[in-house]
Amino acid sequence: MERIEHRACFDGWQDVYRHESASLNCSMNFSVFLPALASRKKLPVLYWLSGLTCTEQNFTTKAGAQQYASRHGVIIVAPDTSPRGQQVADDMGYDLGKGAGFYVNATQKPWAAHYRMYDYVVTELPELIESEFPASEARSISGHSMGGHGAIVVALRNPGRYRSVSAFSPIVAPAQVPWGKKAFEAYLGPDRTAWRQYDACDLVRSAAEKLPLLVDQGAADEFLETQLKPHLLKASCEAVGHPLTLRLYPGFDHSYYFITTFIGNHIAFHAKALHG
Repeated sequence: MERIEHRACFDGWQDVYRHESASLNCSMNFSVFLPALASRKKLPVLYWLSGLTCTEQNFTTKAGAQQYASRHGVIIVAPDTSPRGQQVADDMGYDLGKGAGFYVNATQKPWAAHYRMYDYVVTELPELIESEFPASEARSISGHSMGGHGAIVVALRNPGRYRSVSAFSPIVAPAQVPWGKKAFEAYLGPDRTAWRQYDACDLVRSAAEKLPLLVDQGAADEFLETQLKPHLLKASCEAVGHPLTLRLYPGFDHSYYFITTFIGNHIAFHAKALHG
């Protein structure tokens, strides 16, 4: 593991590391914010999953989350959104291939050789963080758009592993929208039964743990009706009594202006669960 960035930020350090990933069979970057309190004791970790076209840098440089993480004594870890490197399969579009890992374990060629972001997020990265940094085993997870999809799916599929989960503008029903259909067809193949393990609306119906879901959505989001469809998650949760807080904000779109406005609320929400 190599530290490639080290910057003072609020009362802590914003770093970026590169390491060789066994899950993804390539070099990967992740960012980690360490509050000053981490020099004295182990702290809980909030994992952030970013959306299409992003790297570990987008949330790190745009969201302004460090001030709240410092205030609440929470480490923030943000991985890249896909495997990287010349040997990694790619597509000419923005919504498949590099920058669009969709947090699944691909089973189809040529993607299966590297695209195992689910394993990376759930197992490999936390093991690395908890062994190399002053991190406790208290974890929460959040994300935006494709990353919001990833956060909810990971939390639903791993009962007891996360203290809390939230999302901004998540793709809640990828099996029913263009972004998800394109990715799942490529990564998982045409058999739609294989898609269900990565679809929040399907997973919530049989979730073993009723971990409350917090979802914030901009009402002026240009992808609201075509790609995101939060009403489908609401219907699935209501059908089985799964706790969901779905907040719709007039005027806000899909951008980081939305995230930076409300990220403090999300970190406070996670901090309460992580320190409780």
